[in-house]
Amino acid sequence: MDRTIIHMDLDTFFVSCERLLDTSLNGKPVLVGGTSDRGVVAACSYEARQYGIYSAMPMRMARQLCPHAIVVRGNSSIYSKYSDMVTEIIKEAAPLYEKTSIDEFYIDATGMDRFFSARRWAAELRQKIIHETHLPISLGMSTSKTVSKITTGEAKPNGFKQIEIGQEKAFLAPLSIKKIPMVGDQTYKLLRSMGIEQIKTLQEMPLDLMRKVLGKNGEVIWKKANAIDESPVISFHERKSISSSLTFENDTTNVKNLKEILTSMTEKLAYYLRMGDKLTSSVAVTVRYADFDTHSRQAKVPYTANDHTLIKTVMELFDQLYNRRVLVRLVGVKMSDLVGGGYQIRLFEDTEEKVNLYQAMDRIRNKFGQDAVKRATTLNVRGIGQFQNPFNGLPPIIPAHRRL
Repeated sequence: MDRTIIHMDLDTFFVSCERLLDTSLNGKPVLVGGTSDRGVVAACSYEARQYGIYSAMPMRMARQLCPHAIVVRGNSSIYSKYSDMVTEIIKEAAPLYEKTSIDEFYIDATGMDRFFSARRWAAELRQKIIHETHLPISLGMSTSKTVSKITTGEAKPNGFKQIEIGQEKAFLAPLSIKKIPMVGDQTYKLLRSMGIEQIKTLQEMPLDLMRKVLGKNGEVIWKKANAIDESPVISFHERKSISSSLTFENDTTNVKNLKEILTSMTEKLAYYLRMGDKLTSSVAVTVRYADFDTHSRQAKVPYTANDHTLIKTVMELFDQLYNRRVLVRLVGVKMSDLVGGGYQIRLFEDTEEKVNLYQAMDRIRNKFGQDAVKRATTLNVRGIGQFQNPFNGLPPIIPAHRRL
């Protein structure tokens, strides 16, 4: 049976939310992100894109391209609220759905045509979302996740488009290779250097040549270009928190060491938030004393996945908690109220320098391991070990580390 896969994407989501709060922004070039020249653009309206502005661009450059653009700092809690509203509507209607970010969804409607037109059902669901939230949303429909996602891009802004069975390759053929998920800037430059501009050329290339040039990724990209994608829609379960704790073999009152351990834990949890395209707005620290008396304290923070913001909060919470000056048996850090979003560290408080620094650090960690880059204060920390990726189908809490 041919599959029926629906992809839905809220158009310029941050900007659309801001326009619901302030209708004077309608029809104007709007930038959401850091308001200083050192900040970065988290989202921009279609009117701003006409000036060459794009997400993650330094705000300084964006203002130069469009001096009359309206800059809005943004409100993460509002975006989360509207995302939850859309999720609830889809949850009530869809037999199987996957939420891949704060503003993007897949639905598997395979077999629905036996009882009711899948196209009509999808159109009605889209209209319901627009009616109840007043947010623009685009929808693409085909036999695979890859083609549906690309179709959504072609349906924007605020449109609906379906690719009929058997027409997938013909639909993809004239499009730019940049439309293919997985083709980033470096891959695009490499393929363009080979004279490949349209997906049609990729479709006609020998698979062995793609493997030779790009390895395993070359095969995946070739299959996507040829509309070969059996990846399933994964039932959505929102992860609520990630955490880490360490129980000491010998109870301690060494405050310096305790803070170094908490810093190391926070660094690694923040790294995995970024790798999972997650942000947290709630941080908690736990201290268990030698007599098993356990205390926790929690603080709200602006949505973030940045080490420096989270470490500062963790240190403040620890200072508030550790007031008995007696032996400590366990310390732990927990991050909750997680939301998805492919914005990673490009948040409202970030500067261009911080964005570049974190991206460079994460690239090194991805290549050489989690401990390849560490703060000087955590160089002597032992026993934390390597975390498993908590956003890779594992339980929501990282298991407690082994005793020192």
